[in-house]
Amino acid sequence: MVAEVKNKGWLVTFSGTAINLALGILYTWSIFKGAIKASIEAGGPGAFNWELAKLNDPYSVCCLVFAFSMILAGKCQDKFGPRITAFIGGILVGIGFIWISQTTNYIAWVLGFGVLAGMGIGFGYSAATPPALKWFPPEKTGLIAGLVVSGFGLASVYIAPLSEYLLKIWGLQNAMMFFGIAFFLVVCGLSLNLVNPPAGFSPGKVPANPHPSKSAKITPATASVVQKDYSPLQMMKTSSFYLLWVLYFIGAGAGLMVISSIAGMAKNSLGDAAFVAVAILAVGNAAGRIIAGMLSDKIGRKQTLFIMLAFQALLMFIAIPVVGNKSTTALVLVLLATLIGFNYGTNLSLFPSFTKDLYGLKNFGINYGIVFTAWGVGGFILSRLSQMLQASSGGSFSSSFITAGILLALGAVLTLTLKNSNPKK
Repeated sequence: MVAEVKNKGWLVTFSGTAINLALGILYTWSIFKGAIKASIEAGGPGAFNWELAKLNDPYSVCCLVFAFSMILAGKCQDKFGPRITAFIGGILVGIGFIWISQTTNYIAWVLGFGVLAGMGIGFGYSAATPPALKWFPPEKTGLIAGLVVSGFGLASVYIAPLSEYLLKIWGLQNAMMFFGIAFFLVVCGLSLNLVNPPAGFSPGKVPANPHPSKSAKITPATASVVQKDYSPLQMMKTSSFYLLWVLYFIGAGAGLMVISSIAGMAKNSLGDAAFVAVAILAVGNAAGRIIAGMLSDKIGRKQTLFIMLAFQALLMFIAIPVVGNKSTTALVLVLLATLIGFNYGTNLSLFPSFTKDLYGLKNFGINYGIVFTAWGVGGFILSRLSQMLQASSGGSFSSSFITAGILLALGAVLTLTLKNSNPKK
């Protein structure tokens, strides 16, 4: 019976990971953006006709819609279960990609990729983590959250080279059709494996122990786990919620502004093989989610977040003389992309773990959906700002890195003030 329950938990975990492996196509936007830019510059019948300053708009809108749809998707997940929620996500992503495969219109891409695919990603992503966490005890929260969301970060490892291949043999439109159909089938199919544990199931429950010293080990991460479940309103009455939101805005936004342009940054050093930087960044992204989750289970969420934000700030300032320099070797650029991706990825396992620890599992779907809006707002504002800064400076990324570095350093300082708080009555 124990083995059966354990196996069920891992099936749910890896099904969620696989769903995120499909939905992580969002992180490959820089490759699609490059194809659109090339089409604009080439001109001619059927070519894209967008303003260069708007190239990141579908991606930025997708980030924003993805984040805010997590609130509705979280409510759906809490009420109707993860299976239905993820299935809806697969349908929306499929429709969005199939639509943009038929047009070069700017508004259609903003609506198809930005709104429909963004909502689909939100519904699928929101349903992947909660059921997996419910099958495992609190001391594994960071690990399980890291494993599930690692799929989203790891997606570009295969989607980046596959996209480059499909763009060469089929073109952008047909590639979008392929992804629309494929992810409709994958996400909807795997959603059937996402189930919550039966009523009364408690993976963290241990037999009464007359010798407290021999009880389950208490770690920095589990020592502060709440003994009650907060409603969304109660959560938003805590000071910790607003501090978490600001820190997530900074950590995610700074990473997303780099991810949205990484292929362009790598062009000088890698040429047509720039997609390699995208894929390598994805490896770092996925590894960061798993390692940070495990580390936070051992030393605590707050300590881990401080280390990651401070390191990311340092990397942004190091990137200024490195990126865009034609003498920069491919190895240095790939190493930098890997480390930036690693640090960005840590946010995606730390913040759901924070949310579960502080506010409980009962309303985890909608509560994390609300916290996750910081990811979308950060991605929308900072990736849009990055594109505008590049357009106004002849393609230089220096201003973007300086902005991100300052924000991350501020975030690291703010992390030191992070502490638990009770909702106001």
